[in-house]
Amino acid sequence: MRRRHPTDLACELARFFEDFLPTQRGLSPHTIRNHRDGILLLLQCASRELKRPVERLEISNLTAGLVTRFLGSLETERHNGIPTRNARLGTIHVFAKFMAAHRPEHLALLQQLIGIPLKRGAVESPIEYMDRNEIDALLSSIDRRTRLGRRDYALFALMFNTGARVQEMLDLRTRDVRFDVPPQVRLLGKGKKVRVCPVWPAVARLLKQLILEFHRASEDAADQLIFTNARGQCLTRYGVRYLLRRYVRKAARTVPSLRGKKLHPHSIRHSTAIALLKAGVDFATISQWLGHAGLNTTMRYARVDLDLKRQALAQVFPTSIAPPRGGRLLIDGSDVIGWLRRM
Repeated sequence: MRRRHPTDLACELARFFEDFLPTQRGLSPHTIRNHRDGILLLLQCASRELKRPVERLEISNLTAGLVTRFLGSLETERHNGIPTRNARLGTIHVFAKFMAAHRPEHLALLQQLIGIPLKRGAVESPIEYMDRNEIDALLSSIDRRTRLGRRDYALFALMFNTGARVQEMLDLRTRDVRFDVPPQVRLLGKGKKVRVCPVWPAVARLLKQLILEFHRASEDAADQLIFTNARGQCLTRYGVRYLLRRYVRKAARTVPSLRGKKLHPHSIRHSTAIALLKAGVDFATISQWLGHAGLNTTMRYARVDLDLKRQALAQVFPTSIAPPRGGRLLIDGSDVIGWLRRM
C-alpha cells in the first residue's frame, strides 16, 4: 500500500506539540493536553463539515468561517460556557501564531484566525466548595475496609490537606513525600513550579500505609507513583472525578446540602482555600500554599461571602481599611487523531 505524505497541517501539528509547547514555551503536560483537546475538537469539526479525513486536512481548510462555526457549536451542541469557548479560541490563536512564523504563504488566512475576538460577557462561575460537615461526610462515605477504599480515603484526605490540583496529586511519587517530622509533600505545579506543603501526621500515616500496601519494594521504589488504579497504572483526572461524584452521592444521604452542589476535583482545592481563610490565614500564605501565580487569583475567595471579604481585605490591605488603632511523536500523517489521543 502506497504511503501518503503528511499534509502541511499534520507537519505543523507535530512541531507545535512535540517541540514548541513543551520545549520553547516550557508548558506542563497538563496544559499541553488542554491545548490538545481544543485542537482535536476543531479537527473533528472540520472533518465532519468538509467530509474528509483529518489526515487529509490542510492549513487552507481552517478558514475563519469554519472556526467561527466551530466556536458556535461548542455553545449550542456541547453546551460549553463562554469561558470554555474563549479557552478553545485561545488555543487556536496560539496555534495560528505559531504557524504564521513557519507558513508565510498562509499568512492572510492565519491573520484572520488570530483576529477572531474573544466573546465578551463571560460571567465568573460561583466557587463551589464544601464546608467542614460536608468534608467529614464525604470522607466518612468511603469504605476503608477495602484496598481501593483506603486508596481513595488517602487521596481525598491529602487533597483537602494540601489544596493541590488533581494533576499534582496524580503526578505525586514516593520520593516527593517526607515522613520525618515535620512531614511534607513536594508538588510540581503549573509552569513546572515546585512548592512544598505541610502534611498532617494522620495523613502522612495514611500515605505510608498506602505505599506499603500498593507498592512492592524495588530499586526504583522512590520513583513509583503513589496513586494508581487496580491494575497498578496511573489514575486519571476523569477517574478522580468519577470517584468524587460517587462518594458525594453517597454522602448526600446524610448531608442533604451536598445534593445541590456541582462539585468536581477542583472544588476540593476551593474547600481548602476557604477553610484557610476562615481560620484567619493571610492571603499571601494561601497564595503560596496553593501555588497561585499571584494574589489576584487568591482574592477570588474573598467573594464567597461578605464576612470573608471584609476579613480578607483587612489582612491584605491593613493600612487602607483596617480599624483605627485602639479598635478591633513523531507522526507520518497517517493517523493524526490517534497521535493526538496518545499524547
